[in-house]
Amino acid sequence: RKGLLLESPTLLFQHPHANMVKITFLDYGAGNIRSLRNALTKVGCEIQDVKSADDIANARILVFPGVGSFGACMQNLEKLGYTDALRAYVTAGRCFFGICLGMQCLLESSEESPGVKGLGVIPGKVTQFSDRSISVPHMGWNALRKQTDSAVLAPFTSLEDRFYFVHSFRVLPTAENKDWVLSLTDYGTTDSAFVSSVQKGSVCGCQFHPEKSGANGLRLLSAFLEQAQKDSPPILNPTPTDGTTILAKRIIACLDVRENDKGDLVVTKGDQYDVREKEGEGDVKNLGKPVELARRYSDEGADEVTFLNITSFRGEVVDAPMLRVLELTSEHVFVPLCIGGGIRAYKDAKGVQHSSLDVAAAYFRSGADKVSIGSDAVDAAEKYYANGLKGDGTSSIEEISRVYGRQAVVISVDPKRVYVTSKSDTSHTVCAVPEGKMCWWQCTVKGGRETRDMDAFELAKACEALGAGEILLNCIDMDGQNAGYDIALVKQMKASVRIPVIASSGAGNPQHFVDVFKGANPDAGLAAGIFHRREVGIDEVKKVVLQGGIPCR
Repeated sequence: RKGLLLESPTLLFQHPHANMVKITFLDYGAGNIRSLRNALTKVGCEIQDVKSADDIANARILVFPGVGSFGACMQNLEKLGYTDALRAYVTAGRCFFGICLGMQCLLESSEESPGVKGLGVIPGKVTQFSDRSISVPHMGWNALRKQTDSAVLAPFTSLEDRFYFVHSFRVLPTAENKDWVLSLTDYGTTDSAFVSSVQKGSVCGCQFHPEKSGANGLRLLSAFLEQAQKDSPPILNPTPTDGTTILAKRIIACLDVRENDKGDLVVTKGDQYDVREKEGEGDVKNLGKPVELARRYSDEGADEVTFLNITSFRGEVVDAPMLRVLELTSEHVFVPLCIGGGIRAYKDAKGVQHSSLDVAAAYFRSGADKVSIGSDAVDAAEKYYANGLKGDGTSSIEEISRVYGRQAVVISVDPKRVYVTSKSDTSHTVCAVPEGKMCWWQCTVKGGRETRDMDAFELAKACEALGAGEILLNCIDMDGQNAGYDIALVKQMKASVRIPVIASSGAGNPQHFVDVFKGANPDAGLAAGIFHRREVGIDEVKKVVLQGGIPCR
């Protein structure tokens, strides 16, 4: 598609509006709200934080970015003494914009947190996706079917105008809430549309994340602010959009970040997890600076950017330079950011114990949307099976998902092939692979240096049960080979879990993305080295994927 570069948010909105718009920002202390702050600043906002219920009552424009689980959100609002003030503000029809959980909290309750009451402004309950044929969470870039002529959605006239969603629960359209429905989005079988945005008068909300939706998200925020500054609330007329929205396949750019021998953070890429040069003094391969590359990938159309901090296990886990990388990246990159490496409990140099939740919280505050857990997930899975298919509540997966939601936890699976002559040679799941061979995929830890008696699918099933929301599926045998993804591995993984699966390791050209999407149906394809070295452009991959009849942004 033409125009990928022109749609870049780093080329738009270079300067804030001449007259800054004052908004009040309700941050109750969960998740990545730094990105929304940066997005609002970029479109010309002056932000005042809510510090008391009076700040809500006195707000001219109130923005509420709900993050995490429904129950935790409502409990935090109650603990801070904000619930009554927020309900009164919205009920009065004052200027409000709720994002993701900030929209869901307007409902009466949610299946996510039985017994917890929402604000009750919109009638009905938030329910879980029930279609067993789709991946849950609904994660990625989907479109909107407008139901009214609201100025907030006026810039978007096509079903190719996509926004970033990530949620396991949704609001269904009903006769009781029809006066609120601004747009619908399709996901799953027929008649499975959910409410993707709401508006009544000056009260708005959306299920997707504008701050993670690139240039479209910034345009939407600008449209909301423009409308918010008008003296009278808008009059909305029904104008249903025909057609069906389709969730796009994601193209993800990955940056393997580590400290080189000079102490600098650099992007590197190895062959089968070896990141040192083969010649000379064996220095760490340097393919660029992380922030610059992440910004370039966003400009080129990457749907997500993943940082793997591959040396974090050598020292303190909460790595200050890596936090700074996330902070700087989130100022210019308005697509989802994932960080992996060292997401585990640890004791610092002063002997102070820090939980995996503390580590994740530091990354979220710095701009990450998701954390990727590797070796610690294998330990958690082993305990899960030893405990009779039950978690004990202490694993990093359970701790983080309980506070931030399932969608915030990615499991990085690093398996290697173990070839067998017959399925009876092992108790693990065996599949046929090219050249007439058979194998199972053994889990590894510590960057592939150690193996465990567990296959990749056992690991994924356990982690899904513990609360993980996505699988990042690598393959050590294919890593750095540029020979294509391990399609047999990806296909079996998709059949094993319901959560989204990212295919990783082995991409060497655009056709490899088409092959894995058609052959195994993963939710996303990830690559690192070919993008770093400019052997293949992200826009080139998307062009070939679209030509192959596969939807992408």
